[in-house]
Amino acid sequence: MAETAPPLRCLVVDDDPLALQIVENCVASTPFLVHAGSCDSAIAAAEVLRTQPIDLLFLDVEMPLMSGLDLLRTLQHPPLVILITSSKSYAVEAFEHEVLDYVVKPISYARFLQAAQKALAASEARLNPALDTIEAPTNTQFTFVKVDSKLVKVLFDEVRYVEALGDYVHIVTAKSKLIVYSTMRAVEEKFPASLFVRVHRSFIVNLKRVQTIEDNTVILDDKHIPIGQTYQREVFQRLNRF
Repeated sequence: MAETAPPLRCLVVDDDPLALQIVENCVASTPFLVHAGSCDSAIAAAEVLRTQPIDLLFLDVEMPLMSGLDLLRTLQHPPLVILITSSKSYAVEAFEHEVLDYVVKPISYARFLQAAQKALAASEARLNPALDTIEAPTNTQFTFVKVDSKLVKVLFDEVRYVEALGDYVHIVTAKSKLIVYSTMRAVEEKFPASLFVRVHRSFIVNLKRVQTIEDNTVILDDKHIPIGQTYQREVFQRLNRF
């Protein structure tokens, strides 16, 4: 039987007294949420998070001295987070910090409840890992990457290879080349291991796109990619199983 998540202990952080009160009222009106405290600064919130168990953080982005995003950067093990913001432009940064949702001011209860329900679902998924099936099919088909100030959808099947170039990676498809500020390790973690393999310190290839292996070189259409010596065993084992 699936385990039901207990009420989520919420911390509300906003330097705008009116917005703070609105979120507090929304929390009080939601049966599966419990108001555990409020702060008018990110600095005060950091201390609460250090000393108290908090399940869900309603966090204002635009605060002086330390912003909400600055606070998230300091947390090694953040709780579930829903951003409160006056601008949709923070959506990209919200994605980078893996927050659940962001609610744009002025806050309506309907929009608040929608975001809170995501938090409840995430909490129940942690208690019942076998039920966490919403994201799994999606994650085997595509991901989003940040290109400049935009989030771009990348279909895994369309990726030919990934090449490291300094502090960036080039994600190459049949139609485009995306330049992404990232590491190869981050790409390995995000791309499904069932479909991609690291063949060189500078290259990851899509196994479906491999046409020929010749002289320790992977050939994908007109691209010749070397297989690094330290990767050879893993590459050939993966190709034999694919």
